[in-house]
Amino acid sequence: MIADIKAAPGGSFILLHGCAHNPTGIDPTPEQWGVIADVIQEKNHIPFFDIAYQGFASGSLDTDAASVRMFVARGMEVIAAQSYSKNLGLYAERIGAINVVCSSPEAAARVKSQLKRIARPMYSNPPVHGARIVANIVGDSALFKEWNAEMEMMAGRIKNVRHKLFDSLSSKDKSGKDWSFVLKQIGMFSFTGLNKAQCDNMTNKWHVYMTKDGRISLAGLSLAKCEYLADAIIDSYHNVS
Repeated sequence: MIADIKAAPGGSFILLHGCAHNPTGIDPTPEQWGVIADVIQEKNHIPFFDIAYQGFASGSLDTDAASVRMFVARGMEVIAAQSYSKNLGLYAERIGAINVVCSSPEAAARVKSQLKRIARPMYSNPPVHGARIVANIVGDSALFKEWNAEMEMMAGRIKNVRHKLFDSLSSKDKSGKDWSFVLKQIGMFSFTGLNKAQCDNMTNKWHVYMTKDGRISLAGLSLAKCEYLADAIIDSYHNVS
C-alpha cells in the first residue's frame, strides 16, 4: 500500500477507508496511519476518506474518527465522505455528507463553488427527510447518547461473535493453523482467505453464502451459528483446493 501511494503521481487523490475496512476488516494501526499520512504529505496527495461505518468498528464515534482527525491535525486538506445509512439504519434514505477541510477561506470558496456545480446538474436539491432525522438525533443530547450506546452494543455483539468464531475454529481445527486474524480484523466484515472453489463449497455444501473473494459479513452471524460456520470453514479450507 505504501509503495503504491509513493508510486502515484504527485497530487493524486488517495481513497482511504477511515475505519472498519470493507472488504478485509483490516484497519491500519495508529502508527501505520502516521506512516500513511507521512507519505501522502510528502507526495502532496489529497486524502479522500470513505467513512461508511463510523461507530461500527470500535463502538465509539470518536475512536473511529481518529484517522481523519490525525490528518486534519497535521494541517492537511482532507475530503471525507460520511454515511449515516449504516450507523443510523437509514439504508432506504441513503443519507450522508461530504466534508472538505481546506487550507484557507479562499480555497474553501473555490471548493464550494465546484461542489455546487456538481450538485446542481446531478440532483439539484437532495431529499431532506433523512437529513432531518440525522439532524434531530445528533442535535439532541439525549438521543445522541442513546444512539452512541446502541452503536457500542452493536459493535460489542460483533466482537463477541469474532471471539466465539475464533474459539470454535481453534478448538475444532487440529492442523495448528493460526486463526487469530479473525480477532485482529475489525468491523462488520472478515476476509477469510478462502479461494473461489472453497467459497463455492461453503455455499453448495454448507449453505453459507459469501462473496467469491472470501469476504463474509459477521453482522449477520449469531453466536449460535459460530460452531457451524467454523465447521464449514475448516472443511472448505482443508478439503477443497
